[in-house]
Amino acid sequence: MRVSRDHETEFDSIVLGVGGMGSATCYELARRGLKVLGLDRFPLVHDQGSSHGETRIIRKAYFEHPDYVPLLHRSYERWHDLERLTGRELLLPVGLVMSGPPEGETIRGARLSADRYGLELQNFTSGKANERFSGFAFPEDHEVAFEPGAGMLLIEDCVQAYVDQAKRCGADLRGGEPAIEWMSDGNTVRVRTQLQEYTAKSLVITAGPWANDFLADVGIELTVLRKFVGWFPVKTDQYLVSSGFPTYFFELPHGSFYGFPSLDGQTVKVAEHTGGEPVLEPSTVDRVCHPNDPDRLADFLSKHLPGTTPEIARHAVCLYTMTSDQHFAIDLHPKWKNVSFAAGFSGHGFKFCSVVGEALADLAESGNTLLPIKFLATSRSGLRLRK
Repeated sequence: MRVSRDHETEFDSIVLGVGGMGSATCYELARRGLKVLGLDRFPLVHDQGSSHGETRIIRKAYFEHPDYVPLLHRSYERWHDLERLTGRELLLPVGLVMSGPPEGETIRGARLSADRYGLELQNFTSGKANERFSGFAFPEDHEVAFEPGAGMLLIEDCVQAYVDQAKRCGADLRGGEPAIEWMSDGNTVRVRTQLQEYTAKSLVITAGPWANDFLADVGIELTVLRKFVGWFPVKTDQYLVSSGFPTYFFELPHGSFYGFPSLDGQTVKVAEHTGGEPVLEPSTVDRVCHPNDPDRLADFLSKHLPGTTPEIARHAVCLYTMTSDQHFAIDLHPKWKNVSFAAGFSGHGFKFCSVVGEALADLAESGNTLLPIKFLATSRSGLRLRK
């Protein structure tokens, strides 16, 4: 194991941002024998960005676009590799219930991906779904699709596992050291922080909501949104993970909502995927629970998970970093080929950390990857750039 020292300033690769994507990238680079520095503005495994809040859904019947499915196959493999490596359960295969109008984005898109890639997806009318899935109340005009191979990731455990394994492989990970700027001449990158300057052969930018600070010259239009997440009490044990309750996603006329089975036996986590308030400065986002913040979540639960209570027990604030087309941006810098980045995960990216880390490590090492990420390049049509 390589021993890192605080005064070391020369590395093979530097990673800016050590959240979900960055921690996975640090591990993938370090396990290949590279000398890696990971920098984060906050202490490691923090709750200030987009990689916190206990759980994230993972699924393969991807309604956003079928092109994600091959990446998801690899993502599952790498999550299971991490579980075997750490001896910890990180992915709970509880399944996913999707409810929506038959021609809506969710049901139609999930069925398209399932048909194209031969994925198991069980289809129900709303009436049959109400019989099959205790604890839900599905709208009469909805159809329901159940993906048994889906589930949820324990998000802080996942990030901690990658941090631990990256360090075990020799990576130098430094929390509480914000980067101020970076420069490249095509062969060497320089990164200046509040403490000192570092050099490396390559740079990977996984800065999450702070990506705009480091990718201004790339010109991607990124919007950061404040997303309120709530935990509400349950009145019955049917919502417990131990009772087999699944994750869920509802596409409704006034918004899309998702949630999870109860881990603590007392509350369920629920959030709205749509909506959100624009944030100008992620470091000072409002994290207070205001009187109206829980209203839409409480209303959703009262109508569709009737065994819950509407008085919020606790909350969190998460940040979505949105691209104009709500697809990720993973690419090499257009000018400096020793700089790569991943940004704009638009509220559905965490499940891909394991494979994105692998792809970014490939780009940092060789400038290319065999993983199918070309549809996420910044040159794609439909991605709006800043004027």
